[in-house]
Amino acid sequence: MAMAADRDPIAAVLPNGREVVSGWAGTGGEEKRAPFTWNALLWSMVCPRRGHRLLPTVSGTLLIAVAFGIGAAAYNSSNNILFITLSLLLSCLLFSGLLSWLNLRRVLWRLRVTGPLRAGHDAVVAAELRNGRRFLPAYGLWLDFSARPVDDEAKGAESTFTARAADIRAALAAAERGERRARLPLADRVAPQGNAAAEWIVRPERRGRLRVELAGVASLFPFGFLRKDVGVGQRVEAVVWPAPVEYRRFAAPGAKRRGEGERERRAGGGSDLLALRRYAPGDSHRLVHWKASARSGALLVRQFAAESSEGCTLWIRTERELWREPARFELLVGFAATYAEDLFRQGRLRAVAIGREAPRPVRGVRDLEELLDRLALAAPSGESGGEATPDYRAGRGSVVVFAPEGPHGVAAFAEGIKVASA
Repeated sequence: MAMAADRDPIAAVLPNGREVVSGWAGTGGEEKRAPFTWNALLWSMVCPRRGHRLLPTVSGTLLIAVAFGIGAAAYNSSNNILFITLSLLLSCLLFSGLLSWLNLRRVLWRLRVTGPLRAGHDAVVAAELRNGRRFLPAYGLWLDFSARPVDDEAKGAESTFTARAADIRAALAAAERGERRARLPLADRVAPQGNAAAEWIVRPERRGRLRVELAGVASLFPFGFLRKDVGVGQRVEAVVWPAPVEYRRFAAPGAKRRGEGERERRAGGGSDLLALRRYAPGDSHRLVHWKASARSGALLVRQFAAESSEGCTLWIRTERELWREPARFELLVGFAATYAEDLFRQGRLRAVAIGREAPRPVRGVRDLEELLDRLALAAPSGESGGEATPDYRAGRGSVVVFAPEGPHGVAAFAEGIKVASA
């Protein structure tokens, strides 16, 4: 027996190329801009675009209250010094609003989620910013992130007029229960025609689809009296793979070696000659076939067939009548994903079938990634599987079937023999 450790089982197998990247958006896109006019400039400052807000901070509110008091005293006393003080305060507010509007002008951003994502493991969410201005940098920016799982949105919209207040509060609390939010400041300014990035570490709690959103970009530049908010609403969706689980492995009937003379029709380090091919830099000189090279006039090397173990085909049954408990079904998905990855690493995974579908071969890393994507979105089905095992044997090897075991466990059986349990 062997115990699988708690680890990331595909960190050494899968490439770091599974990324989800949104398009560029911002306050100054790369599309063709309208001709500059002073009327358009003033109108954009008085009536900003949708999603743009300019709100006073606590210090800004106090400054406005002081300005009202000084203005009332100036008009009652007709004191020129008070009028000058009032004009300085109002000009400070006006100048602060102008600089805050200019600070976010022609700033672009996009969202990048670096995968693969796994439940219970940290994932990197990056917001990349680009300053499109030629001379002015962007100062004091911070970014608002949010991430939440995407549930099945097949339900229709329901009216809240007939719903009770408790039901509405419970629905809102359930929607926000799995949501994660964060506000990250940029460590430095964004130079003219320069780029910057802010990274957020998020840990998905469960498998499925994860919606990551860049909710907004804001700044208190220059004096902190006004806060400029730009509602971005830019989102991407990524697939979260099941978390690896611990399981026990037993002696498997499909783990025996093939007999003498049984070889796979693929390149490897066996003893049977598979083919001849041209010499490539890095090949051993001992593999050079000198007679064939002399006859063909080109340097040829020998390529041998590979020796391997018997393969396995996994059949993951998803009938709701078999997996009545949601927790046990989640254990099934995680167990099947971990077991499939271990078999793939050993070169023994041939094909996988989920539910009543035909088995799909797993020949490389891309097929394994597609399998994990399918398992991440798997759900109990209403089909009745029955007791008969379909012909899921892909070539030679054994069919591994998952079934409930005990009060809460899951076991894998090959030819009626238990080979692993979780």
